[in-house]
Amino acid sequence: MRNIKEERNEAWRADLRAQIKVKERMMAPRIHMPEQDALERSRNNKEVNLGLTAEQAMTEAKRCIDCPDPTCMKGCPVSIYIPGFIKQIETGNFLEAAKVLKETSALPAVCGRVCPQEKQCEAECIYVRSGKEPVAIGHLERFAADYERESGHISVPEVAPANGIKIAVVGSGPAGLSFAGDMAKMGYDVTVFEALHEIGGVLKYGIPEFRLPNNIVDVEIDNLRAMGVKFITNCIIGKTLTIDDLKEDGYKGIFVGSGAGLPRFMSIRGENLVGVMSSNEYLTRVNLMDAASEESDTPVFLGRKVAVIGGGNTAMDSVRTAIRLGAERAMIVYRRSEDEMPARKEEIKHAKEEGIEFMNLRSPIEFIGNAQGRVTHMVLQVMELGEPDASGRRSPVEVPGQTETIEVDEVIVSVGVSPNPLIPSTVGGLTISKWGTIEVNQDTMQSDIPMLFAGGDIVRGGATVILAMGDGRKAAENMNRWIRK
Repeated sequence: MRNIKEERNEAWRADLRAQIKVKERMMAPRIHMPEQDALERSRNNKEVNLGLTAEQAMTEAKRCIDCPDPTCMKGCPVSIYIPGFIKQIETGNFLEAAKVLKETSALPAVCGRVCPQEKQCEAECIYVRSGKEPVAIGHLERFAADYERESGHISVPEVAPANGIKIAVVGSGPAGLSFAGDMAKMGYDVTVFEALHEIGGVLKYGIPEFRLPNNIVDVEIDNLRAMGVKFITNCIIGKTLTIDDLKEDGYKGIFVGSGAGLPRFMSIRGENLVGVMSSNEYLTRVNLMDAASEESDTPVFLGRKVAVIGGGNTAMDSVRTAIRLGAERAMIVYRRSEDEMPARKEEIKHAKEEGIEFMNLRSPIEFIGNAQGRVTHMVLQVMELGEPDASGRRSPVEVPGQTETIEVDEVIVSVGVSPNPLIPSTVGGLTISKWGTIEVNQDTMQSDIPMLFAGGDIVRGGATVILAMGDGRKAAENMNRWIRK
């Protein structure tokens, strides 16, 4: 496999710097992503962000000063060679930029859309230290991946000669796909087992099309197929097949990336009323089961007054889905202030532009229903911020005697998830945390069962796509090392 760092030779760097001086690069303003009109997009399911043009991408790429020690890479969990692909864009070598991305990332078009770059690679950009907007690394990553796909000249990463060693992957979410890609590159015979009928895990069932179109995910998966990765759907490891079955079938290593699909609720009065559901159920039914269609076998109720409880990205996805399904009033109810919201700033901005109401410093204490058992109202406790909690965010504290009652006909609870319990409960010998996660060596992602590695939400309990991918890459590197020993 080529060494892309060596390709960024001093002569090339000197030539680029001669064309545009560092001072000129740093004076240029950041290019911002074009978007659909807010009113128009709130009525359709098309992607909100429209992507950069070639001219915009090259202009933005010129802002990168090609630091000798690229601090941006320190913020990337999958170690993308950021200066390398950006400089390829600057010189117009868009297809080469995509190849550089694929050296380390199995899902560049996905990452360019949903990764919180503002908290990771872009947060480490040298521009931030100067009080300037960072280079738009995420927008450029998306551009390179989209350009390659739309050109029809899709490259397949180099794969080592087959070594005949069978590896099983449980779950086809970002952790499993990233692991599978790296193992395939090293010559392993990789099979991914997915419980659902669609490949992609949370990328398909958890993220709406207006943020991540399914066809984008499918192209990335097809690239893994071209590398030799095999996929088996409708197969529940722990039910359809056991870990022992996989061992008997000759698999020498197993990676568990089964995610965190178990929703959490608040344990308050009225939570079992019809019309109160988890964000997991709501998004899965809409995204994966076409539940919003009148012809659906499992239709979802189309609420007119919808409240979403929570302040993360999944809450934003849910409330923005509700407005697209015809909600007349869609609300985010969050017990802290907007500053404490874990959702991406971009998602909050988009939600506000689309008419979503934000009821901050409010916490549900009761749901009220009618004689038919359907939710009709929600009682909210007014909160204020106290001292910071263990996460550093200020803890919400009740304001005594202050409550509000709001009319609702659908409530979507998005207050967190728990790991899928099937593998932890059916495999003996694993150490399981009090939260139900599989405990692993954080340096290697190896569990107490030597052949079983794990990563993503089944280890973290809930994380971003890119952190799950980073776990997958780390597990692949260390499983390969363990097998070779």
